[in-house]
Amino acid sequence: MITSVLSFAGTILLFNGMKRVHKLLPTPLLLPIVTSTAILIMVLLLTGTAYEAYMEGGEFISMLLGPAVVALAFPLHDQWDRLKKHILLLAGASLAGTLIGLFSGMYMAILFGMDSEIIRSLIPKSVTAPIAMDIASMIHGIPALAAVYVMVAGISGSMFGPFLMRKLLIQNPIAVGIGYGAASHGVGTARALEYGEQEGAVSSAAMTFSAIFASLLCPHIAALLL
Repeated sequence: MITSVLSFAGTILLFNGMKRVHKLLPTPLLLPIVTSTAILIMVLLLTGTAYEAYMEGGEFISMLLGPAVVALAFPLHDQWDRLKKHILLLAGASLAGTLIGLFSGMYMAILFGMDSEIIRSLIPKSVTAPIAMDIASMIHGIPALAAVYVMVAGISGSMFGPFLMRKLLIQNPIAVGIGYGAASHGVGTARALEYGEQEGAVSSAAMTFSAIFASLLCPHIAALLL
């Protein structure tokens, strides 16, 4: 019971602390999700705490993942009148982003000679974690490993997305939202919301489209190319 309370409260306090650090030093390497995850890993290793023991309290935070994803529908609803004018653009760009995400990860893994099971786990890396894990299971990958790849894709997109947007002079709210939503799913959508409500709504729509397209395409891609 004590371990559950400590892991639950400690994780929340740590994340809030890292948010304050990021506000003082707003660099990509100090994103709260990056620093808090790294510190948690170090604490667990240094104290010899088993992951299972940590998750006695951490699972309550994991349970909030579903409601958090659903909550992303609120900006989508608020911006719907504006978004429906660009629905074909959103769908087409999300499909392109999904295909690039699927094939880029798969071919890089094949290039480096990775095991087939690992490649199958890598294919759905650019969709939100619950769906990616279901897809990985369906195409005979490793769901837990798929969740790790999803986390890496989300964090890296959130870290380096702003830099790429600046360098490529991408300022259009729809382009920004599609980029984050199609490449970095939920974490990217949270990042897009920092730009504005319209960017967050577009990112939420792109994330949804990408999840649908990936669910339909992944089994066929895995069957044909692996």
